[in-house]
Amino acid sequence: MTDHVQQAAQSAESSTALRTLARGGYVANGIVHVLLGILIIVVATGGEEETDQAGAFQALAEAPFGIVALWVCAVALAGLAVWLIVDGITVRQSGNEKRDVVRAWGRRLAAWGRAVVYGALGGLAASVALGARSQSGDSAESVSRELLSTPGGPFILGAVGVGIFGAGVGFVVIGVGRRFRKNLMLPSPPVGTAVVAIGAVGYVAKGIALAVVGILLIIAAVQIDPETAGGLDAAVASLLGLPYGPWIAGGIGCGLLAYGIYCFFRARYARL
Repeated sequence: MTDHVQQAAQSAESSTALRTLARGGYVANGIVHVLLGILIIVVATGGEEETDQAGAFQALAEAPFGIVALWVCAVALAGLAVWLIVDGITVRQSGNEKRDVVRAWGRRLAAWGRAVVYGALGGLAASVALGARSQSGDSAESVSRELLSTPGGPFILGAVGVGIFGAGVGFVVIGVGRRFRKNLMLPSPPVGTAVVAIGAVGYVAKGIALAVVGILLIIAAVQIDPETAGGLDAAVASLLGLPYGPWIAGGIGCGLLAYGIYCFFRARYARL
């Protein structure tokens, strides 16, 4: 990164408007996860709901002033994505050794990867606000079918599954080790202690959910069976088929609810 580009990025990063949007993005992410948690708990107790991000946004759309709330979420999530892109640009190397270069680029790519996720989530919120209805399980199955029909497709799908599974493990590690604390300016106890406890539960639950999605994709790649693949909705359905499945799914739902609450605290205490 050139000094000129980094200086421009630092100027943008210090913008009050962009920081406000970024904090709003964490609030929007919290809303998504709270709704996801509630939907999964409903399904675990015998209800029928769409337990994925699209389902969460559709549930929000049905609430009073829901369409307005969806557009606010879309803008806030897009703002958080932009802030993460800028944040990645501002990363500086601590030295000129190879490990310093690798470390700096690792931090940049991590920030930009999160920007893609939040940007996609904002786009999904906008599409639901415009009236689109997305079935993530059907979409995952369709994409898997296309991949599996191409040369090398099973290896690509398997690699994606391994990546998602790895991300899930990463969330679990962050939650167990409470590594997310470095991203926060924690208040004093008991509020700070509560934030850490809620965040730990939330990270572990989200990690387990992602790991299950990754496993489904890996199985689909190995068996060359796109019907095995799916998103979070399919992952919840798979868990419900296990012994004590409703209890496991309900626990993950409670954990995602906790992660959503943690996101609200993160909006307030995040280091930006």
